[in-house]
Amino acid sequence: MKRLVLIMLSMSLLMVLLSGCGKDETPEQKPQVVKTQVVGADNQILEGTYTGVVRGRYETNLSFQVGGKILNRYVQLGDTVSAGEVLMSIDARDVAEKSNQGDAQVLAAKAQLDLAQANLNRYQQLYAQEAVPASVLDQYKTAYDAALGQYNQAVAGAQQGHNALGYTNLVAPMSGVISAVNAEAGQVVAAGQNVVSMVQSDELEVEINIPENHLEDVPLGKAVQITFWAIKNVKVEGVIREVSPIADGVSRTYKVRVSIKNPPKGMHLGMTASVKCSEVTNGDLGELLPLSAIYQTGNYAQVWVVDKGDNTVHLQNITFENTGNNSVRVKGLSLGDTVVTAGVHKLHEGQKVRLTEDE
Repeated sequence: MKRLVLIMLSMSLLMVLLSGCGKDETPEQKPQVVKTQVVGADNQILEGTYTGVVRGRYETNLSFQVGGKILNRYVQLGDTVSAGEVLMSIDARDVAEKSNQGDAQVLAAKAQLDLAQANLNRYQQLYAQEAVPASVLDQYKTAYDAALGQYNQAVAGAQQGHNALGYTNLVAPMSGVISAVNAEAGQVVAAGQNVVSMVQSDELEVEINIPENHLEDVPLGKAVQITFWAIKNVKVEGVIREVSPIADGVSRTYKVRVSIKNPPKGMHLGMTASVKCSEVTNGDLGELLPLSAIYQTGNYAQVWVVDKGDNTVHLQNITFENTGNNSVRVKGLSLGDTVVTAGVHKLHEGQKVRLTEDE
């Protein structure tokens, strides 16, 4: 009986041992799938897009050369005008009176000049007869010279008055488009006051505003791409033509003018445009990585670099060089390094990973 019990116990123990041996150890964890970028595999592009407005290269503010009351305004905002076309006119009555006054002063000065000429001729004859001393003759010569000067002054004043009559009509100096009207009929304006602005429509360009920290992105002569909100599926090339040397006092941005090589059909003044400035970088300038690739530990910025031998990751210290739209330019990497660009906070030193392109 005891022998039977021992046999049963032995068989139970054997079954327990066999069942324990049949169970595997903790299953090996699968490699983490990661998204990567190879340093120097392709040129990276840092893009900045700025909103601008279509403007004319040559914009002119027009004003009357004489003051007066505006009688007529012949143009509206947005009108296309030709060179020599009358835009506005002012009341010419006061200007005409001043012109008449100048003519009257010329007549008076001419009479004084004729009298001085006659006296000088008379006393020259008397001096030749030794009837008067030379000092008296000198007095009449001086009187004649003064009368001649007053006459010339009166003639110049009268001519100025005649010219002013022609300034009562504001004439377009060139062909273009009226971009602003700052005065109305019945308004009294002073000489030199801006009343109309016009733009030459034969040469249009785009004006953008650049913050000071991106001013180096738009050097003179740089090629850019331009799109328009109102003109769908159209891209044109532009060139940075002018960069303002002084920032705007309110916005603290710099005005930049972009010339357009081949303006598209349908482009008009005042349209909204987008100017894209692309900067191609290479290894000498650093590698462009997405911000999601940065692993910050304490005061150090690092990235996970994949060892291609066994597909494990390790941290590599880097330094920042520049930032863009969700991008960062870094140094401290070698050409050909494979950098993890997503999920960096789920990794640990020496962890095995699987690259997305291996799937």
